[in-house]
Amino acid sequence: MKRLRFCVISVMLVGLLLGLAASAQAKTDDQAAIRKLENDLAAAMSSKDIERIMSCYVPDETLFVFDCIPPRQYVGAKAYRKDFEDFLAQYPGPVRVEAIDLGITTDGQLAFAHYITHMVGTMKDGTKAEMNFRITDCLKKIKGKWLIVHEHVSFPVDLATGKADLLSKP
Repeated sequence: MKRLRFCVISVMLVGLLLGLAASAQAKTDDQAAIRKLENDLAAAMSSKDIERIMSCYVPDETLFVFDCIPPRQYVGAKAYRKDFEDFLAQYPGPVRVEAIDLGITTDGQLAFAHYITHMVGTMKDGTKAEMNFRITDCLKKIKGKWLIVHEHVSFPVDLATGKADLLSKP
């Protein structure tokens, strides 16, 4: 009887450990997929590939974005696509975009990613622009693929002057 109880407990413990290992691996896989998506988004912005950019977002009217560029919000993929097209049109030459300090939290179905997007480019008037955007993305796993469903883009603001700090440092 004691031997049977020992075997049952041993099997249960092995099952629990295997389940924990599988859960940890799934979380690691999800974080890797989200990290890839965020880096792909930065690369797509660098190449000004609007199709690749928008492939990172949910493709319907459920997308909701607070951008640093007016208006206050964009609702739907079509509206945000137009925002990206207008923004990138301001930079006729090459732009360099990279996601840095990326942090990811996920439960397997929903995730949050926060990071800094560093962007350098030359505007139409020849002015060199360099900015550090603060970005928080809410992602959802849809049909096995992570997509951004909500995005918040911002800059810190100096309240005394009302001006954005475009090159903010921690």
